[in-house]
Amino acid sequence: MTPAPFFFGMTTGLSLIVAIGAQNAFVLRQGIRKEHVFTTALVCALSDAVLICAGVSGMGVLVERLPWLLVIARLGGFLFLATYAAFAFRRSFKPESLKISDSTRSVTTLSIIGTTLALTWLNPHVYIDTVLLLGSVAVAQGDGAPWFAFGAITASFIWFFVLAYAARLLAPLFAKPKAWQILDFIIGILMLLFATFLIWPLFTN
Repeated sequence: MTPAPFFFGMTTGLSLIVAIGAQNAFVLRQGIRKEHVFTTALVCALSDAVLICAGVSGMGVLVERLPWLLVIARLGGFLFLATYAAFAFRRSFKPESLKISDSTRSVTTLSIIGTTLALTWLNPHVYIDTVLLLGSVAVAQGDGAPWFAFGAITASFIWFFVLAYAARLLAPLFAKPKAWQILDFIIGILMLLFATFLIWPLFTN
């Protein structure tokens, strides 16, 4: 019988990643575009797996003792998200570049991997939620920590692949450039909000 910590890890992991965020918004967009869908989902899931394993192995303690690491992550995340927001707004005003099957503007696999890694690793919340929180809960499971980590990793793989491939069901709606304009404008607003949330604690603490 599968140990209870596995299911606990799955539910805890899903509770942290099933939320509107820069990473999920990007995965959704790639899914709708049907562009590098598998690569995007895989990079997100593998990144989560590495971070979860790092938290379980004790890296969470290191991040907790060296708070300046989170400061650097906040600054880097703010700059990246603000830049991504600017590109999203620019796309929203250029409907001709938002067609789903626009092969002349198709981005490379390396570009997608780079953007996905940046959205994941430049987000300080991932270190708080995935490394510190999941890491501490996993360690609290004692001998069940490996099963807890495996459950959380499984949840990440399920979520990102379901989100990426289910998004294509919306493709008919986004066949019109106007729909892409609206989506990119919303993504731009969200990215600006996320960037603000990242940098705000540096001025309030």
